[in-house]
Amino acid sequence: MRTRITGRLITLDDTEASIDVGAFEYAVYVPQFVQRQLQTRIGEEISLRTIEYFEGNPQKGRLTPRLIGFTSDAEREFFELICSVDGVGVKKTLKAMVRPVRDVAEAIVEKDAERLTMLPGIGPAVADRVIAKLHRKMTRFALMVGQEHDESASGVDRNLVNEAHEALIGLGHSTADSRAKLEAIFSSGEKFESVEDVLREVYRQQRHDGG
Repeated sequence: MRTRITGRLITLDDTEASIDVGAFEYAVYVPQFVQRQLQTRIGEEISLRTIEYFEGNPQKGRLTPRLIGFTSDAEREFFELICSVDGVGVKKTLKAMVRPVRDVAEAIVEKDAERLTMLPGIGPAVADRVIAKLHRKMTRFALMVGQEHDESASGVDRNLVNEAHEALIGLGHSTADSRAKLEAIFSSGEKFESVEDVLREVYRQQRHDGG
């Protein structure tokens, strides 16, 4: 299974990127939020994390392997989580992902079904299922700083972010307030070993700011 592709970006349209890799040219589907990041890079060498899936009708023996590309591991993981919701799948997720990961994740964290229904192909019933299944898994994506986020590069422990977010909610903070506090401390680049360390820093900053 291909998990990464590196080569020269030859062409790019609304749904597909053509990448030259040695003697071969690969067609890679890209969600619209990825396509926007690649618009200025035609002719350059790029590296995309990929998902491989089969398109077609297995009963008729017509299955074509397809690649979907992302600029970071976090984007790929987010896409796979959305695909895992009943009634969604790869094609619907490709069509729906016109907004940056952070925007969609925020809507899920805030349980804003109306905002999700603004995505192409996402109706009220699907929006409700997405929220029910994923709202506790979205905090780390809602805290993404820009679309080039990569956990290995930033050093941010996603599980720690999630646990700290749940702890702040349990202590009476709103979802928006918890997210803002965590974004402020994690964007500083400081490393934390435990949820207790994170909470200690949150309240230290709150005292410093007079909040």
